[in-house]
Amino acid sequence: MARMKIQPLDDRIVVEQHEAEEKTAGGIVLPEQAKEKPQRGTVVAAGPGKILDSGNRGRLSVKVGDEVFYAKYAGTDVEISGKQFTVLRENDVLAIIE
Repeated sequence: MARMKIQPLDDRIVVEQHEAEEKTAGGIVLPEQAKEKPQRGTVVAAGPGKILDSGNRGRLSVKVGDEVFYAKYAGTDVEISGKQFTVLRENDVLAIIE
């Protein structure tokens, strides 16, 4: 299968989701249905930035390679080549993990 390139538009980014937690903090193994959607991932693509009222493009605060936390129900989940990604707006990113 050909490799798909993805280029988000404006202030959107594509985040490769990290795996959902398999166990609780107390060590209880979670069944597949009980696992929560991941809220952490790595930015794999970023758009050019939002067009401002001035007509210029705003710069994004995140870049490809950043590990981020994002809002729980933010974005749109997509699967590409068997991997899970979330396409979301930059303002749905809560924090960059350093």
